[in-house]
Amino acid sequence: MATTAATAAGPQQRRSSRVAAGSLARFRYRENDDSSDSDSVDLRKARAVDGGGGGGDYKLSDDESSLSELSFHSDIEDAIASPKRKTSTKARRTRTTAPSAASSTAKVSAGVSKRKRAATATTVAAVTTLPLHKKRNGATGDATVKAEEGFLEIKREIKDEEQHEPRLASIQQKSASPRKVRKPARTITTKVHSADGANKEETHVEPPTDWELFYNLVMEMRLPGGSASNAAVDSMGCESLATASATPRDRRFHTLVALMLSSQTKDTVNAVTMARLQSELPPHKPGAPAGLNLENMLAVDPVLLNKLIWQVGFHNNKTKYLKQAAVILRDQWGGDIPPTVEGLMALPGVGPKMAYLCLAAKNGWNRVEGIGVDVHVHRITNMWGWQKPGSAAAKTPEGTRLALQSWLPRDKWKEINWLLVGFGQAVCLPQGAKCGDCTLGLRGLCRAANRKKVAEGRKRRRELGLEVFVGEDDEDTVIKNEAKDEHVH
Repeated sequence: MATTAATAAGPQQRRSSRVAAGSLARFRYRENDDSSDSDSVDLRKARAVDGGGGGGDYKLSDDESSLSELSFHSDIEDAIASPKRKTSTKARRTRTTAPSAASSTAKVSAGVSKRKRAATATTVAAVTTLPLHKKRNGATGDATVKAEEGFLEIKREIKDEEQHEPRLASIQQKSASPRKVRKPARTITTKVHSADGANKEETHVEPPTDWELFYNLVMEMRLPGGSASNAAVDSMGCESLATASATPRDRRFHTLVALMLSSQTKDTVNAVTMARLQSELPPHKPGAPAGLNLENMLAVDPVLLNKLIWQVGFHNNKTKYLKQAAVILRDQWGGDIPPTVEGLMALPGVGPKMAYLCLAAKNGWNRVEGIGVDVHVHRITNMWGWQKPGSAAAKTPEGTRLALQSWLPRDKWKEINWLLVGFGQAVCLPQGAKCGDCTLGLRGLCRAANRKKVAEGRKRRRELGLEVFVGEDDEDTVIKNEAKDEHVH
């Protein structure tokens, strides 16, 4: 038999799988499967001779000749598998259709907010990577339906997510609201056209943003009952350390000495030292009163003076400065302190801060000619951004003094030292600031405030039934919390 012979000769070479679907028509099966292949061929030859016409030798057609070489597990299986491959091709087309439709959906939503675009794009990107599960039944139509159902599910997922977009959009709009920018003091130059046609330039200093609000809120804290009231400077400041029973000349001398001792020294320590000098400084001659005055300072031994003031910082240098200044006051100023800033700064150990404070003190000359800027005034005003960071005005206390005097109203030149020194001693300490007791921190005005301390302060106020402030610096925190709650729900 042909099949047996072919099998014995070796494995048959598989025909190409690209056989048209119509080629199955050449396989004509008969019911007499018991007959051999050669019998079937002879029978067809006889039938062709009897009624076929044309006569002559019978020649097998291409279809019939190929039938004799047919072996299973070759063309029939390939022909039957062809529709499946076509189905897979169509399924692949359907699979590629879903991302394109999803991308068109993303293009339609391109006009929404930035957050909405990001959410939609993320959803589509995640969905397009999902496989489309379809039944392996060889039916192209079923596979297409399953692909369309999968795409509809993608569309529903996007729609469900977009239902939450109005809330997210409102949160984004709130976070995008412009934050108030505070500017430091700055010089503004303007051109002025005069009547004679000449152009002149006029300059003025623009004050820092919201400086009056800061000033008034700190003033409220410094008044009796406020969180910054009863500071050390209120009762032990240099201006209040003069002996009330002393003469005006001696009180002025007391104020100068207190200022000279206060450098790098706390007010509490300075007050104790001043009390010791006022009671223990020996008299310059027998029968004269003991205590602090110019004559006794001139006569005291430097070693004894150093022992009396040992508690203050740099007491060795201050002992020399006090003895030298006493001589200058006696020789150049008639035993009294100089009435000018230049004269006071000419004394050893006296700088601009001491000179302006001594001149403006009620136990001094009670005349305001400048601002006394100490470490508290310099530190706090720069922390608030009243001076431009990195500028010359922000680097030294003297630069801060000149900057403040350029725009601060003159009627506040004297009290600003008392105001900020007490605030720095009671609330805004250099170390361990009490941000939970500061109105500026509770209202979100101070960018340097400790958020944890502010939150604890608001909690205490809430428990006491007091007003709880929520300031502009808490806007980002509120937005983040709202977004977090939205994500949880």
